[in-house]
Amino acid sequence: MPFYKGDPNINTNGRPKGSPNKITEEIREAFQLVLEKRLPDLERLLMQVAHDDPAKAIELMLKLSNRFLPELSRQELTGADGAELFKSLKFDFGNQDDTGTTTP
Repeated sequence: MPFYKGDPNINTNGRPKGSPNKITEEIREAFQLVLEKRLPDLERLLMQVAHDDPAKAIELMLKLSNRFLPELSRQELTGADGAELFKSLKFDFGNQDDTGTTTP
């Protein structure tokens, strides 16, 4: 069936911006199901890796989590007209001695 300009049955704008790609979503769901079924094995594998190299285990967990949990973007907090919001805040934690007592 050929397409012609002005055909009212054709979406000339394509997929709406921000709408999920159906194939990508299906693949993501299938991968999630596989992981859920193999969760005990995955946990055991991560424990083995952590025994030899804890940093590598954390790296693997982060990579895996990025597949399912989107990274949060950095947010800047500003006051009115872009002024620094926490300019007048001062923190004084004092000094702690060996007993854990805080002295000013």
